[in-house]
Amino acid sequence: MKVNVNAVNFTVDKKLVDFIQDRMEKLEKFYDKIVSSDVYLKVEKTSEKENKIVEVKIHVPGDDFMVKKQCKTFEEAIEQASESLERLLVKRKEKVRTNI
Repeated sequence: MKVNVNAVNFTVDKKLVDFIQDRMEKLEKFYDKIVSSDVYLKVEKTSEKENKIVEVKIHVPGDDFMVKKQCKTFEEAIEQASESLERLLVKRKEKVRTNI
């Protein structure tokens, strides 16, 4: 699966990119027809501690899934987003299986 990491208004370090890559590749266990994923990292300028925003868009044949999470760290947000995507992909897989 191709993973595109886009950081908005800042540069992302290699360690975070590797973490995102690993986490996104784990999603293929749940649904093997994932074409690609786009990950957008944003930092919101607020006084709140939870100012890291992660948006993940996953492309599968015939559909796209979008999940947005806001947390204290990018790693935490990626974890939460990928857990949500796991549930979505499992539902998608079951839906495809019942339509056959």
